[in-house]
Amino acid sequence: MNDQHPSVKSGKLGILLLSLGTPDAPTYGAVRRYLAEFLSDPRVIETPKPIWLPILYGPILTFRPAKSAKAYAKIWDYERGESPLRTHSRDQAEKLQQMFGGAAQVEWAFRYGQPSTRQGLEALRAKGCDRILAFALYPQYSATTTATAYDKVFEILGEMRWQPAVRTVPAYVDHPAFAAELAGSVSASLAALDWQPEKILASYHSIPKSYWDKGDPYPCQCFKTSRLLREHLGKSEDELLTSFQSRVGPTEWVSPYTDKTVEKLAKDGVKRLAVLAPAFSSDCLETLEEINMELRETFLENGGTHFHYIPCLNATEGGMRVIDAVARNEMQGWL
Repeated sequence: MNDQHPSVKSGKLGILLLSLGTPDAPTYGAVRRYLAEFLSDPRVIETPKPIWLPILYGPILTFRPAKSAKAYAKIWDYERGESPLRTHSRDQAEKLQQMFGGAAQVEWAFRYGQPSTRQGLEALRAKGCDRILAFALYPQYSATTTATAYDKVFEILGEMRWQPAVRTVPAYVDHPAFAAELAGSVSASLAALDWQPEKILASYHSIPKSYWDKGDPYPCQCFKTSRLLREHLGKSEDELLTSFQSRVGPTEWVSPYTDKTVEKLAKDGVKRLAVLAPAFSSDCLETLEEINMELRETFLENGGTHFHYIPCLNATEGGMRVIDAVARNEMQGWL
């Protein structure tokens, strides 16, 4: 035995929960840094870099950070000094650690921003994890979310001398826990109201239609999520609708568009509407500001009278049962 061999911890299992990310503060500078990293990702923006980067570092990063910073300021948790997404991500990791106990080490990280994917992997490796489950918290797969999260994981692994074995979690739309817990959260949220919606709208983050045309399965999996949700809730296609939000620029995005759908519903006489966002594991800017503030305003200004936003699963008991069940399924043979 060579006594000179460096001491390296090994033999433990690790889970790395991965979310999109958030700026460090609701300020122009912090949002600009975040958007620069996010919008320079070729998985997110497929326009060739020689064409795209001058646009990004010209008008977009000059004007958009100010607008986004104002939006973040509306939802910012000034007491904690962080965005809701950071709070939920930490809570999910801490609760999953409690559920696994000593069977696995759990860390959380962002694809863009801090804590970085590198920090998460290095923390698990330092704890002796030589088998790691990378868990991108996106129920539906898209190259713009799931794929880029795992791209980053493998990019960092490529720089490691002693590399852990890694598994990645696929889309979990089909996992029975997901639709069941999502439906349970809808039912519980609506039961707390003193009124009931005429329509329920499932709003998903959109992607450019060209990405779908090239084979990205994300929209199909979104429509499937809505179908499974209808089956659990006993709703018809006319009662539970599907739409897509967060489109930007002149490009055609996957439709129907959420803002146009809500405006039309109100103008057509729908007075009571509930909206949920099943593509998000945690509440964030797109749910708390875009849906619960902007979309609410659109509905009420066009004739609606009652609007209710149904929160994401977050780190609720139901949300954690989904994460725990999916993780344990993907770690078969390791646990």
